[in-house]
Amino acid sequence: MNHRGGWALIKRTWSSWMQWRSFFFLLAFGWMIPPLISLFVWSTAAGGREIGGLTRGEFVAYYLVLILVNQLTYSQTNWTVGDLIREGTMNTLLLRPMSPMYDTLAAEIAGKVVYMTFVIPVAAILTLVLRPELHVTLESGLAFVPALALAWALRFLWGYWLASLAFWATRADALLALQDSLVFLLAGQVAPMALLPDLLRKAATGLPFRYMVGFPIEVLTGQLTRAEVWAGFAWQAGWLGVTLILFTILWRTGVKRYSAVGG
Repeated sequence: MNHRGGWALIKRTWSSWMQWRSFFFLLAFGWMIPPLISLFVWSTAAGGREIGGLTRGEFVAYYLVLILVNQLTYSQTNWTVGDLIREGTMNTLLLRPMSPMYDTLAAEIAGKVVYMTFVIPVAAILTLVLRPELHVTLESGLAFVPALALAWALRFLWGYWLASLAFWATRADALLALQDSLVFLLAGQVAPMALLPDLLRKAATGLPFRYMVGFPIEVLTGQLTRAEVWAGFAWQAGWLGVTLILFTILWRTGVKRYSAVGG
């Protein structure tokens, strides 16, 4: 693992992405649209009463936090890994004196920096206009940091092992699209967990998708008891361990059988 070379690659990628920041700002805005629609729908429906224990201001706070968390955990680079494998471009990365993972991480970190330079000001303006009700305690704030970090790692590696199926399949993008759909349905994007039907709520509790986005939001907004927070961390760590095993097996096996001309 060439960490010095990897850091240099990250800085170079970030500088390159900043030259195209207008394009990436449009991408970030597009990803903000679904949460904004849900924000206005649920806050309007709540009006002056509570729905599922949430007031209008709490709905606003929930979805503004969701916008930030979704941008920080979403891994757009997973969509490009399959293309690199299928088109033979992976050849160049495998010949470098560092793991190809650095190339993906470089794009991931560069993307986060560029996207957040747009998303944070927009979220700040929405906060001033919509006046959310967010009651953050020291405990929930401290718990939010590892919950967010684990959410990103889980979402990143889960998408990466799905993309690694391109070593065997011509197209693995359909599975990534299915993952995004399940995240939208089960990770608190279409509605907070408290408002989901019992069957979907039970499915969300046992599947990894809630812990990629929804769980950190629930931690920060104080929707969970201390026992539920610890249980959520256990689910996150468990699914992250499973995902890491899947990624390691598929990557090592795939690289051994990988062959391409050009690249």
